[in-house]
Amino acid sequence: MASPSRRLQTKPVITCLKSVLLTYTFVFWVSGIVLLAVGIWGRVSLAVYFSLLDEKATNVPFVLVGAGTVVVLLGTFGCFATCRGSTWMLKLYAMLLSLIFLIVLVAAIVGFVFRHEIKTNFESNLNVALRDYNVTADRHSEAVDTIQRTLHCCGVQNYSDWESTEYFRQRGIPQSCCKSQDDCSEEDLKDPNKAKLKVFVDGCFFLVTSTMESKMSVVAGISFGIACFQLIGIILSCCLSRYITNNQYEMV
Repeated sequence: MASPSRRLQTKPVITCLKSVLLTYTFVFWVSGIVLLAVGIWGRVSLAVYFSLLDEKATNVPFVLVGAGTVVVLLGTFGCFATCRGSTWMLKLYAMLLSLIFLIVLVAAIVGFVFRHEIKTNFESNLNVALRDYNVTADRHSEAVDTIQRTLHCCGVQNYSDWESTEYFRQRGIPQSCCKSQDDCSEEDLKDPNKAKLKVFVDGCFFLVTSTMESKMSVVAGISFGIACFQLIGIILSCCLSRYITNNQYEMV
């Protein structure tokens, strides 16, 4: 057992570590709220783009929402463990932080490695959406219209991609490609030469991937920052647990 003088010397250290860890845990808890918000924002702002990707890609925002929920719950547990001064709780807290850190890190690496595959998949699905485009309430057709109106683009690589579709043979290029709805008749849209002056000529693929990369960079940056932030909690939890164990200090 440690001497009374030794325990008196280490008491301020433990109190300081406890205060710092409580502050960290609160910030960590807030980061969970941020992660939740980022997941919801990603789902809303990127929904139209996700609709043209495989189902696995559409789960990304839900993964962030789930991770945010776990972080909030874990932050609450960490606060309780710190206040109690329980060594096993602090060790469990550090282990859970390590696990989440590894999961987020692996997810970030996988996303970086397969980013080109996602682009290829999107281009393929966009081509299919143009081929099957119709005027019904089909979600892929609605996604194409929304993308073309929002990003001021037309087709995959350029507006001429529409010329090989069944829709073009029937009604010409879609109205969503028009620069001005008031000066874009169906007759103009059926004539490629006239349509060139009436519609957006740039394709959507490059603009969509650029938009997605910029927004996903924000999501990835915040997620990676939160992951790295967990290293601080792991170190603080281990240090506090070790001090309590070695000096047999009981916190009230």
